[in-house]
Amino acid sequence: MADLTDDDILDELGLSTEPEKKGGRSHEEARIIAGFEEIVRFAGEHGRAPAHGEDKDIFERLYAVRLDRIRGNAAYRGLVADLDTHGLLAGAADIATDNTDQLDDDALLEELGADVDGDTDISTLTHVKPRAAVRAAEDIGDRTPCPDFDRFKPLFAAVRSNLDAGVREARPFAKDASIDKGEFFILGGQIVYVAEQGDDELRTKNKVPDSRLRVIYDNGTEGDILMRSLQRALHKDDAARRITDPDAGPLFGNVADGGDTESGTIYVLQSKSQHPAIAPNRQIIHKIGVTGGEVNIRVANANTDPTYLFAGVEVVATYKLFNINRSRLEHLLHRFFDAARLDVEIPDRFGRNVRPREWFMVPLPVINEAVERIRDQTITDYSYNPVTASLHHIRGN
Repeated sequence: MADLTDDDILDELGLSTEPEKKGGRSHEEARIIAGFEEIVRFAGEHGRAPAHGEDKDIFERLYAVRLDRIRGNAAYRGLVADLDTHGLLAGAADIATDNTDQLDDDALLEELGADVDGDTDISTLTHVKPRAAVRAAEDIGDRTPCPDFDRFKPLFAAVRSNLDAGVREARPFAKDASIDKGEFFILGGQIVYVAEQGDDELRTKNKVPDSRLRVIYDNGTEGDILMRSLQRALHKDDAARRITDPDAGPLFGNVADGGDTESGTIYVLQSKSQHPAIAPNRQIIHKIGVTGGEVNIRVANANTDPTYLFAGVEVVATYKLFNINRSRLEHLLHRFFDAARLDVEIPDRFGRNVRPREWFMVPLPVINEAVERIRDQTITDYSYNPVTASLHHIRGN
């Protein structure tokens, strides 16, 4: 920071370093002049006048309405004529204003659908992105078609499958979090993959190390952007997420090996309930759970527990776990079989209906197969088809 001047810091923050103009202008006239100067700067940056349209950002739409207002008012045109270096007022006399000369900036923003506070002006909007944020978004938004997207398409399909199965998680992007080659993120509702990362380079203004990234988006486009631009975009998007990597190594084995420590048991139960929705389908309705204790102890009070349908149960399969996060594995199994989740209401002893969530209409051999797929780490290549009651291979589809 020692190399930065006050002007450099103000410029980095997007603040003007020019002294405030003094003169005998009224407040309204000063607003018109300042507003037109922003329009002139926009025209200089983009080579055109601001345009209307829902596909434009809120600032451009505001500038376009403001320009219409100035064009339609002879007094306003005379006030800013000397500033019109781009011919923005040409032919202005024939342009209708739709009474926009009666609106101030806040009213214009409200009409455009922007959320503004009542005592806020255009320079201090709290719910509209400042120009610095718009520039950061433009860094991210400059995308081109990805010529070799076929290489990356299977990666995106696998990540979606991982998320659905619980093998990967989408977590909020933390402040000052790093970005590395090979990582996945969610930004603007799209999955983003960092395919390539260049050597570190120094930015000219603040000397902070940065690197250029080749970023692939799941809609078939790509961008060549700076890492810190991507970080800023992830920080500004409340819905942005980092997608975690799947854990390395097998999830569990049948026996302890070496220094392994037993972590728990997957158990599969059948219900002895006489409920009319359960009894006829008893052979294909199973509860799938994970416990760190003894299964028989866990189910000892099944008759009084809504989790067990207020009925006795039979343990039909168990699988020992080693060095595993039990809750994560249970979540993975439940997500995998979610399409076959049993939807039934059981009245408790007070007559209130409860809806257990850990019972699935899945044949026991299919549960066995899913466990094997988890063991050999191919579970993300499959989905469960409730129509055929079987696993369906999805890799490459």
